[in-house]
Parts: sequence; C-alpha cells; structure tokens
Amino acid sequence: MDPIYKKYFIKVALIWAGCFVLFFFVHMLVLSPQKKSKKQIENQLAEKKRMYESVLKATQEETQIQLNEQIERLQNSLRDFVIDFEDSANLTFDISRIANEKEVASFSIKTKDKEKRGSSAIPDYDYMFENHIDVKFTGGFNQFAGLLNALERHRPVVFVDRFVIARSKKSNLGHEVRMDLAVFVRKRQDG
Repeated sequence: MDPIYKKYFIKVALIWAGCFVLFFFVHMLVLSPQKKSKKQIENQLAEKKRMYESVLKATQEETQIQLNEQIERLQNSLRDFVIDFEDSANLTFDISRIANEKEVASFSIKTKDKEKRGSSAIPDYDYMFENHIDVKFTGGFNQFAGLLNALERHRPVVFVDRFVIARSKKSNLGHEVRMDLAVFVRKRQDG
C-alpha cells in the first residue's frame, strides 16, 4: 500500500473511531434516559386506558345490573353475621327458645353491662359494635353439645367467645355451664 494512502486510511479510521465514541456517549447520556421515560409513559398510558375502559364498562346498564346484584348478595351475606339494632332485643328470646328445645335446666341469660364488656365498639368500625351475652345452665354433655351446635347455626351468627363447664358432684345432676356469647350489632343510624 502506498504511504500516502496509509496515512489517509489511518486518519479516516481515527476520525471514525472518535465519532463512534462520541456518538456512543451521546446515546448513553441523551437517548437511553429518554427510552426509559418513554417506557414509563407507555405504561401510564396503558393503565389510564384500562381505567377508562373499566369506567366506560361500569356505565353500561348491564354492568350496573350485575354490580347491583353483587351488592344485594353481599348485603344478604352480611345479614348472616350482623343483627339490626332493633332486632337485638329479640336475640335473647331466640337463645332462650333454643335452650328450651334442648331441655337444659336452670337456664338464665342476661346481656352484660357495658362496663363488664356487654357491648364494645369495634375499632375502625362506625356502623357496628359487639354485644356480649352471658348464659348459664345445667345439663349433660349431649345437651351442651346440642345447644352449642344450634347456636353456631343460628342466623345471624352467634359466636361462642368462651365457655366453662363445672363438673357436677352428683352423677345424676347435670353439669353447670357458663357461656360468653358475642354477636355483631348494626348501630342505629340517626337521620
């Protein structure tokens, strides 16, 4: 190769290498961050499109009917666990009726005083509270198990918070049972 061409070739190669390095740094400093920013913006756009489509779908009559049916099912499910304030007085009568059906002796029932944990507010719940009922009776194990089973199946649900069974000193008498029951009560809504 001719020395003049050799010098020319080296100069061109150095200029190309310098330009390549310069363009590489420009790409890394300017264009790469823009690609990341573009990707974030595309993700945000896709999320906004999904939100728009869900709002658009929610405004359709068929979707509103489905949502109303779902709300109705959830409210019915809530009725299985929460009793209305007005109906809470009848709960003691329901429990007494169940005890009569199970033929327990010396049955007594009373709502505990608020000071003695009769009803307590549930933290972060503005619409319901917990009401506690004290139940005492005398009966055999089968009567206790039957009463417990009936209480667990009661609607609205009656939770057996704790129970104590004191063994009878005489085998022909029933054992003394004390139960602390808890129920969820919907607060009275004023106005």
